Amino acid sequence: MRRHVAIVGYGTAGQACALALTHADDNIEVFERVPEPGPVGAGFLLQPTGLQALWQLGLLDDARRHGAPVMRLYGENTRDRVVMDMRYADLDARLHGLGMQRGALYSILHRAIGGRVQMHAGTRIDQMDHDAGRVRDQHGRWHGPFDLVIVADGAASCLRETIAAPAINQPYPWGALWCLLPARDWPWLDELRQRYRLARNMVGLLPVGTTPDDDTPRLSFFWSLPTTGFEPWRQAGASAWRAELAALWPQADALLEEDFDVGQLARAAYRDAVMPGWWRGRAVLVGDAAHAMSPQLGQGANMALQDAVTLMESLDLHDSLLEALARFTRLRRRHLAAYHRWSRWLTPIFQSHHDGLARVRDIAFRPSGKLPGARGHMLRVLAGTQQGWLGRFALREDFLRAWTAHD
Repeated sequence: MRRHVAIVGYGTAGQACALALTHADDNIEVFERVPEPGPVGAGFLLQPTGLQALWQLGLLDDARRHGAPVMRLYGENTRDRVVMDMRYADLDARLHGLGMQRGALYSILHRAIGGRVQMHAGTRIDQMDHDAGRVRDQHGRWHGPFDLVIVADGAASCLRETIAAPAINQPYPWGALWCLLPARDWPWLDELRQRYRLARNMVGLLPVGTTPDDDTPRLSFFWSLPTTGFEPWRQAGASAWRAELAALWPQADALLEEDFDVGQLARAAYRDAVMPGWWRGRAVLVGDAAHAMSPQLGQGANMALQDAVTLMESLDLHDSLLEALARFTRLRRRHLAAYHRWSRWLTPIFQSHHDGLARVRDIAFRPSGKLPGARGHMLRVLAGTQQGWLGRFALREDFLRAWTAHD
């Protein structure tokens, strides 16, 4: 049966859902609030779970072409004490991550979707009738009815409360400044590197490869700070910040040209949203609209991609929309069950004013990962293959064969 589907939002989750459902020849209408849709954000780390989803969407080779292989996550404090050292090979020699620019993933998905969706750009959806499958735009016009409405309007979703009252829906007090930098002679081109000053400052560099429009290999640079600190940071001026960066991590500061324009640094803020239910009537939440969390575990894009392919599979398996959405939410909530908690617990030890927690972290985080069973658990959380507290999200053998065929 050919469905008529509305997708609200054209970020990673919305794009992936659009592509997944065009495979089923569904009639798709996308509603995006910005007049000229495009990528938002610098870079991110695709984990094996996200890579498997891209393989299911037929885009694994495109991701490889533009992404940068990441074999290791390494973090140290200002005294050169190793706080974190995690290698994918310690979990499975076949696995590694893939650093990617938001622009690359956006372009790959957008090109694959082609002209197979009807795009309503510059259309903000501010109301939804989940039972009738209709959405209303900022001008008061109703669109639909649709067989299914996919709500993918991000962490700051204005529609999630139409589905259910959130159990948690609050901004994180810490955010980040970020930009893309040419990789040049950076010595760690297959590692995510971070450096910490207690939990008050965290600076990181992630190799994120190229884009279809730019073959210059780049790094994603980020600097954490409280969201209330954005304006004081701006007022303090570039010289004060460069001195702080040089004191924290001289090699990272050396990557920035002497006349680096701090105006290139964009601001990012994050949200924690936990929903007791993800669907109601003909409407379903996906991506950050369903499960926004701190970027500390780096799972946002990966979980959004998995949402899309799981929704596609569920709709293919069930003629009943109720049964399809029930299966989708059951499987995805099972996978995500522990990630919100881990993200909420880990964030204060990396981004906060709790100096005591940070000192305990510097002493205990790495040794605790060597305890029996602990390292495997930590690596599965990193790779996105932890399911709940004790289960595992199984990667498919045919995906692993496709992944390793080019290594």
